[in-house]
Amino acid sequence: MAPRRAIGIFGGTFDPVHFGHLRAAAEASEKLPLREFRLMPAGSPPHRSRTFASAEHRLNMLRLATDDYEDLVVDEREVRREGESYMVDTLAEIRAEEGDTPLVLMIGQDAVNKLDSWHEWRSLFDLAHLVVMQRPKSKHIYSGALFEELQPRLTEDAGLLNRQPAGYVLPLEVTQLEISSTRIRRILSQGRSPRFLLPESVIAYMREHDLYTG
Repeated sequence: MAPRRAIGIFGGTFDPVHFGHLRAAAEASEKLPLREFRLMPAGSPPHRSRTFASAEHRLNMLRLATDDYEDLVVDEREVRREGESYMVDTLAEIRAEEGDTPLVLMIGQDAVNKLDSWHEWRSLFDLAHLVVMQRPKSKHIYSGALFEELQPRLTEDAGLLNRQPAGYVLPLEVTQLEISSTRIRRILSQGRSPRFLLPESVIAYMREHDLYTG
């Protein structure tokens, strides 16, 4: 039987979604042997004190941003789930649905540097592969325990991600775009235009709902 192709999972607050998120998703979708690439907005993320737009608004903006791209799918489970959104719980839920299909968690280098602060972080490797999206300026700063967990799992062979359900760590270089949600929120709060930083459909939605202007 041929191995089942992997499902990519890219989580975040997307507050708001912008071209930096979308370009990284597009490159990962093209470079990796995936069946599907899911973008997953966090409902109530435990690592942040608050989000600036509601979960429903962030979900709607992400849908608008990806409407024209068949290879990018929005997964709304964390928005619909009550309570805090822990990635380990999300992956366990998807694993229960998908059986032994390989799962690939996409995560930026800055977040990986703090992975050992995540809830039940060691269990992530039992549930999914990890793809570390690195930009030219990325720096890895790992604690001893995190380094010991990551080092023996490292591979540069993307094909291995479809050979077993979970457990590998693959570095993946993606384009550096100097865009951030924080910068976009600042621009909007100053009454300026964020055009060319995120899709026009998302800008129109933010204006319609008066988001990030306070």
